[in-house]
Amino acid sequence: MQQPHISAYRGRRIHMVGIGGSSMSGLAEMLARDGFMVAGTDRDEGYTLSHLRGLGIEARAGHHPDMVEGAALLVYSAAIPEEDPERQQAFALGIPQMERAVLLGELMAGHNQQVCIAGTHGKTTTSGMLAQALFALGADPTVHIGGSLDAIGGSVRAGGKGFFVAEACEFNRSFLHMPVTMALLLNIEEDHLDTYGDMAHVEEAYGQFLAQLPKDGVIIVHGEDPRALRVARAAGREVLTFGLDSRSDYQISGLGYDASGHAAFVLMHGGKALCHAALQVRGIYNALHAAAALVAVHRLGLDVVKAAQALGAFTGVHRRFEHTGMVQGMAMYHDYGHNPAEMQAAVGMAAMQGKRVIAVMQPHTFSRVKSLFDAYLTCTSEADITLVTDIYAAREKDPGDIHSRQLVKGMRANGLSAFLTPTFDDVEHWLLAHGKPGDLVITMGCGNINLLNIQMQQQEDQKLLAQGRRNDGD
Repeated sequence: MQQPHISAYRGRRIHMVGIGGSSMSGLAEMLARDGFMVAGTDRDEGYTLSHLRGLGIEARAGHHPDMVEGAALLVYSAAIPEEDPERQQAFALGIPQMERAVLLGELMAGHNQQVCIAGTHGKTTTSGMLAQALFALGADPTVHIGGSLDAIGGSVRAGGKGFFVAEACEFNRSFLHMPVTMALLLNIEEDHLDTYGDMAHVEEAYGQFLAQLPKDGVIIVHGEDPRALRVARAAGREVLTFGLDSRSDYQISGLGYDASGHAAFVLMHGGKALCHAALQVRGIYNALHAAAALVAVHRLGLDVVKAAQALGAFTGVHRRFEHTGMVQGMAMYHDYGHNPAEMQAAVGMAAMQGKRVIAVMQPHTFSRVKSLFDAYLTCTSEADITLVTDIYAAREKDPGDIHSRQLVKGMRANGLSAFLTPTFDDVEHWLLAHGKPGDLVITMGCGNINLLNIQMQQQEDQKLLAQGRRNDGD
């Protein structure tokens, strides 16, 4: 029996398991704004659940099977197994269930253009850039991205039916549920091998995603990523390349950086300069992300010069090389990067600032660490010091044969100055004992490592407040 479309549940209660996730929280907002009754749970308490409660959405930490009773539909993320107590309760009560990616795909349907950003890394930043550009151009986009963007007031925006901008996530083949008329393919690298097994199956899934484009659909691809370019050209659709190479359809020319590493370049097309972009975000990767967004704007027939001006005001998506504060004279940053390539990019941006860099890595999932083990050992080589926490299990159970101490041993064998700091308290104690004023500390991971930044900032604020009170009393 085919499950009803999500619209059939409007006005009825939907229970969301994993509601605190970057995508799920955004979907919860979209549903609530569109007349659905929404409630849900997540493993940990945090800012996202608090934010949802502020919108009138009941969001609790922990397992609460009792909340499932009376729901018309249960929505779950791919990380939630059938054994989850709330899903088991739904099975027992005969309540239909829908996977997150299916819900997103149904919400995207009906828009004139579905612009999907795919790739192993860079999706959120590129999606944010494109969303900000379209918003500034008055194109009224509907947006669903995996991070919070100040320009649109969060991770989602309910706009018109013209454009839907969304990340196309490859985990669990989620992007195969998404309608798409334009695809931005940034890269294809090793990741999610717990889902795919090997890179041949990864490429196959990307090919299936691109095959969902209509015959007149467009693929915008980084021309210097051989794997991505090969998959794009095999799709039988129009392919436009971007990159630093002069053979690209859209070329980044005159790339340079200011003293803080902020990128600037001219985007060329057909031998002519289309626009000049001066960014407030750092490094070559962000220049490539901006170029991809600008190519999309140009191909959509919109004003690329004004789009470039809008990107000049782009300061990043939260949890993407985000400055979170100062602690004991150390500049604290956080980045959502959770595979070696993303961490390498984040550390590279940090190193451009000319400070001593301390990278704090929270490895994400046992399967990823095992499949990409060698890459983890050198991805923070541009940092002066690397601290490694315990592996964040997320959806997995500890297999007992992989531990962060093995990463630290391998990093040291590769010449890195690496230390095992299993808990947040261990990291904080190390930083406060060995960190120096002027250091740049970047925490990295998509688990809960961002809470370390909050923990340390709160301690710093309390210390400064106490000092202020003592000074006031002198």
